[in-house]
Amino acid sequence: MKVLIIGAGNMGMTYGQSFVNASILSSTDLHVLEKHKGKEEQIKRISSHPIEARPGEFIRDMDLIILSVKPQDFQELAVAIRPYLRPDHLILSIMAGIKVSGIERQLGIKKIVRAMPNLPAQVGLGMTVFTTSMEVSRLEIFTVQNLLNTTGKTLYVENEDLLDSATAISGSGPAYVFYFMESMMQTARDMGFSDAEAQLLVKQTFLGSINLLNKNNLSCSEWITKVSSKGGTTEAAIKQFGQVELEAGIKTGLVAAETRAQELSEG
Repeated sequence: MKVLIIGAGNMGMTYGQSFVNASILSSTDLHVLEKHKGKEEQIKRISSHPIEARPGEFIRDMDLIILSVKPQDFQELAVAIRPYLRPDHLILSIMAGIKVSGIERQLGIKKIVRAMPNLPAQVGLGMTVFTTSMEVSRLEIFTVQNLLNTTGKTLYVENEDLLDSATAISGSGPAYVFYFMESMMQTARDMGFSDAEAQLLVKQTFLGSINLLNKNNLSCSEWITKVSSKGGTTEAAIKQFGQVELEAGIKTGLVAAETRAQELSEG
């Protein structure tokens, strides 16, 4: 399978490196189109082919084309690559905010996969939600999902609108986790811990909690009950969270993120 990655940014290179590391593809299977200089050494680690600086006839030989460019650059790119596309090309887009219909219209291609990965894909622990156009076969869905799984977990949805919801939950989600962690770290510093100690306390607490959740069948609510004791410290904190309506604030923030994702998708 010949794969072309267009755009050697963080996510494009994450995909290429993950495919090679998982031995799903070899460096001879991967081609990279990148117009900017400075990525040569990084690209050479995943592709044994010369770096392509501009579209050309080589695109016709590709089986899968991955669009990993900024959304604002897509229109110009579409004009440049369209003359070299075959009707049966399979396109995988990880561009935020550009719908399947828009990609079809700009490229004149019917087989489109649209995916929303998140930042932990860079360490093989990503969460990617993806959808496809009707013309993508079950075998092609399976093939693309196997590629995406090299960066973490995947979830296929038929309703494309859910990608906006996924953007709000998993796409932006790491920032929410870091926000809460930093709040805890700062409070630990205020309580008298050093910066290194505060980071250790919070990082290990999050790491241990996620592993507990993953290795048992208990829900988050059940784990809260297990940690809490009547009249104890955890109960005091949880009650205070309720008084400041923390849960409602989190929900409001997620809905705001979803609304913004919908706005971006609408142009």
